[in-house]
Amino acid sequence: MNIRRALATAVAAAVTAPVVILSAGPALADAQPPAQTQKKPTVAELEKAAAAAKKVYEDAVAAEEVARKAVDAATSDTAPLHVKAKAAGKEAGAATAAKAVADKAVSDAQLILDKLPADATAEDRATAEKTLADAKKDAEKAAGVEATAVEKARAALKEAQDAEVAAFRELDRATKAVKAALAAKEAADKALADAKKEAENPVCEPDTRLTSVLTGLPERLTAGTTTDFSLRITNGTQKSLDKLRPFTYVWAADKNHHKVSGDLLRLKWSTATSGGWKDVDSLHRAGTVENLAAGAHADLRLRLTLDARTPAGQGYAFAAAIVGDASCDGSQPPMEKYPFEILAAGTKPATGKSTADTKPLGGTSTTPLNTSTTGQLAATGASSTTPKLALAGGAAVLTGAGAILGARRRRTGG
Repeated sequence: MNIRRALATAVAAAVTAPVVILSAGPALADAQPPAQTQKKPTVAELEKAAAAAKKVYEDAVAAEEVARKAVDAATSDTAPLHVKAKAAGKEAGAATAAKAVADKAVSDAQLILDKLPADATAEDRATAEKTLADAKKDAEKAAGVEATAVEKARAALKEAQDAEVAAFRELDRATKAVKAALAAKEAADKALADAKKEAENPVCEPDTRLTSVLTGLPERLTAGTTTDFSLRITNGTQKSLDKLRPFTYVWAADKNHHKVSGDLLRLKWSTATSGGWKDVDSLHRAGTVENLAAGAHADLRLRLTLDARTPAGQGYAFAAAIVGDASCDGSQPPMEKYPFEILAAGTKPATGKSTADTKPLGGTSTTPLNTSTTGQLAATGASSTTPKLALAGGAAVLTGAGAILGARRRRTGG
């Protein structure tokens, strides 16, 4: 039986392809043109694959049991080949005993001939010589019979042993096939369970092609001063986005790594249509970008005021764009993090770089697309579907942990 080939074919056809598609991930999808993106298997397809994998596994278990019984049969004393080997061995033993008798007859005849007296008659001598000659012929014949019987017994024993080895090898193949089929079954079952779970509560994957870039933020700011800078959101995806919520946040710690009160860091935003400067809301959102076409970008101005009581230390500005449209109301790209040094009030900062010259920490490339602004910024109220944003605080930010933006949000989320 060729168990391994049959199982490999069935598993590959029924299970592997759907599981591979599921495990390919967003990176694979992003690397392909839209027309070549692999279609995600449906729950029905995964149910069919899981059923097929189960059947393959059950067949493998049955085949292993057959192989195990074959081993028991091959190693049994009552196995035909063992019975045959035993009979051949017995026959070889009898031939060896007969040869020993024949050899002894030769020795005895030779002894009688050697002990004939010198005055023995010619007839007595001739009789002794004939007896010796006949004994030698019988011994030669017995030797031939023994050689044939021994070779026959050797061949029969090897045949029985080879049958045992073959049975054990088949059992080993069957056991490995069961292991492979079980792994494929478990993978298919997991893929199905994950698909059912996702179908019950869909998720939105982050799209790194939606970028948020801060420009004009100096690398050193003095307490008691106000600084203006900009945020550009670029839609690098291949679809228009109905609604985006620009996320902006400033966090700081003093030189002892103690968090600075948010009341000392006041952030406002403004656009040509906002009617002046607006405070970012309680969820750190700066208005709304509506109808941002594929490849386009939207800009807004930001103003950061550091209270004169702000202690010297380290600050970070964060930026991201939160998607909130009909197809996915909670998808976020990676959050970008921009560091700046806070100087004590009255300190004149030395000339330094701004975010126009550097890339953010821990983010993807921030080079904006060379396109025109087609998105519209609107000052709207808070949306109940805007995802929650978790930020790491204290020393964790200073050591690079930064802000953590929820990468997966439920379509039903709030």
